[in-house]
Amino acid sequence: MSGVSHVDVSKDDDGLRVDRWFKRHYPDLAHSKLEKLLRKGQVRVDGGRVKANTRIETGQTIRVPPFGNEDGFVPNKKPPRPSFDKKEAAFVQSLVLHRDASIIAINKPSGLAVQGGTGTERHLDGMLEGLKFDLPERPRLVHRLDRDTSGVLLLARTPRAASQLAKAFKERDTRKIYWALTVRVPRPERGTIRMTLAKQPGRSGERMVPVPDGTPGAQMSETHFATVARAGQKLAWVSFMPVTGRTHQLRVHAVEALQCPIVGDGKYGGADAHPGGEISSALHLHARSMDIAHPDGGRLSVEASLPDHMVRTWKLLALDQEDDGDPFLELET
Repeated sequence: MSGVSHVDVSKDDDGLRVDRWFKRHYPDLAHSKLEKLLRKGQVRVDGGRVKANTRIETGQTIRVPPFGNEDGFVPNKKPPRPSFDKKEAAFVQSLVLHRDASIIAINKPSGLAVQGGTGTERHLDGMLEGLKFDLPERPRLVHRLDRDTSGVLLLARTPRAASQLAKAFKERDTRKIYWALTVRVPRPERGTIRMTLAKQPGRSGERMVPVPDGTPGAQMSETHFATVARAGQKLAWVSFMPVTGRTHQLRVHAVEALQCPIVGDGKYGGADAHPGGEISSALHLHARSMDIAHPDGGRLSVEASLPDHMVRTWKLLALDQEDDGDPFLELET
């Protein structure tokens, strides 16, 4: 059995939860065993008792007690990660828009799931080994995009960066712009949508629906929108700036508030979302840009080009993808 050790929290671990710190530095310590050590006060930070979700800071000292099989230690063994395919590594590296010591920004393709699930074997989370570059650990996901939504997705390269980015998202210290093609033109052509949403089961899986304020489990959602251009009265290029980040928020707002489903969104728009002709049936929703507080100071601004199916549609409708006029500048003056 090893003796008690005292470990100083490094800069890279600043903001990490206690349980995440142990998972990082003592991966064979089962979570149940850690919880037992915490309850008994054997794990301490700067001499004080802590819980699993307590966040630690650079310079603090963590008391790591002895643990072994005689203490009921059960190794938290996981199957070895399979060797990473070089082609997948080249693919995911080709998506990188920006990389520095703390952040990687990629242009996620439409159709690529961020994480795995039932029937989903190929996903971004399974490719993160290819984005380690000069660091020993894989980058971490700090937010999500729907499988069929393309565009800017941020990854944190260190625990500290993950904590700081999570804080920026929570405090809404971000400016996210999405581009969409909608069926019909919004009336009015610009404004703000506020709607209380909740998950409901359905035949095609869970979906978000508007519900009355105060409904258990419901959350308020808010989105600014502006019509950038139109193709007659049948289609419109609409820019969205979400204030909140609820599941499927923009897709629900487009259908329920604007009565203008996003092209390709059969889940919420049904057959009405597929205008046909030469326009692709893929979802026309793209996370165009993001501006966010950088963990190392200042701000990061990054922009992602449109996916191929939207490029073809923009050309077909003679829309100028190089100039949307930044319709939300007036909101920030």
